[in-house]
Amino acid sequence: MNYRSALSKARGQGPSGHGGSHWSMQRFSAIALLPLTLWFLFSFSNVMPLTYHGFAQWLRQPWVPVLLCLFFACAYYHAYLGLQVVLEDYVHGKFASTFSLIIVKLLFLLLAVSTIVSVLRIAL
Repeated sequence: MNYRSALSKARGQGPSGHGGSHWSMQRFSAIALLPLTLWFLFSFSNVMPLTYHGFAQWLRQPWVPVLLCLFFACAYYHAYLGLQVVLEDYVHGKFASTFSLIIVKLLFLLLAVSTIVSVLRIAL
């Protein structure tokens, strides 16, 4: 005999069975973005003069490329998770939904890789 209620069976899982982990990963990425965004705003505001050489000099400081790559990786991942929820909710049809999710995932992966490669190329 099973004494579990329907609510206890469904708790932590959305209709697709992975809602809890998706929600927590979006919250973790938002928490990680808070200090990284504050660091980026305060650190980048000190870049003077605002030219390519001033930016490259700022980027060659210790820890700046690492933190900048972390910032962009977290920002792209957080944006992807948010857009994934929007697409899952508002794009109807199995093919259109799957196709749009694949395109968005590839687009954000391309953006993340190109941004990190650009940061490392200037820094090194």
